[in-house]
Amino acid sequence: MNFCFYICSMIKSQEVRFRDLGLMEYKAAWDYQEKLLQENVEKKSEVKKQKPEVQLAGVESNPALPATNHYLLFTEHPPVYTLGKSGNKNNVLLSDEELSASHISFFQTNRGGDITFHGPGQIVGYPILDLEKFYTDIGKYLRNIEEVIIQTLAEYGIKGERSAGETGVWLDPDLPGRERKICAIGVRCSRWITMHGFAFNVNTDLSYFNNIIPCGIANKQVTSLAKELKREMDIEEVKMKVKSNFERIFEVKLVGQNSFSI
Repeated sequence: MNFCFYICSMIKSQEVRFRDLGLMEYKAAWDYQEKLLQENVEKKSEVKKQKPEVQLAGVESNPALPATNHYLLFTEHPPVYTLGKSGNKNNVLLSDEELSASHISFFQTNRGGDITFHGPGQIVGYPILDLEKFYTDIGKYLRNIEEVIIQTLAEYGIKGERSAGETGVWLDPDLPGRERKICAIGVRCSRWITMHGFAFNVNTDLSYFNNIIPCGIANKQVTSLAKELKREMDIEEVKMKVKSNFERIFEVKLVGQNSFSI
């Protein structure tokens, strides 16, 4: 058998445990991600202790690799603003008192990126992947997440694009005054284990974005799939398309439950 074909086949056979957490408070989902990440980090540390000479990069079947698990979590959050570790709190245009009165939570997080909003009608995806079993390239990882959303939008006849120097998925990024973001992305990576991820606006109430400078980018709009297509979307249908494109772009197989509680 051709060696390259064998290696590629093994990579494609990797399984990712899919879990749809439903509507969940942001902090509970964050804590759950941290738990899964730390479990994987501990497994990698154990292998390093036992085999310090091992270079942890390669294929799932390599017996030298730690038995880390890949996950893809879907969730929706009650209204919440989250700020990246290098973000600017001034991009939140409401005071703490106004946030409380509006029943909107706020969290300073350990992901990259600036301020964004999460709320009902949004597909929030949190991949917990061991990138040493894929590639050790955060830039490539971010571009692949973008591609998952770009391909999903294409299934609805919408051209999703990248904007130079601005992570995420945009519509008309090169038309001044028409640029609008449909998916925000912010991640963290520890020992090549990822967490946090993407927020894809499907049926999202976009008025919440009026209270922030989304992603710290002024004078650019935010949009949703429902707004672009001028109809309420079947969010379960959109989830299925995102999952299918995730499998194809990352060359994995999603296994597990569409409904999961922790």
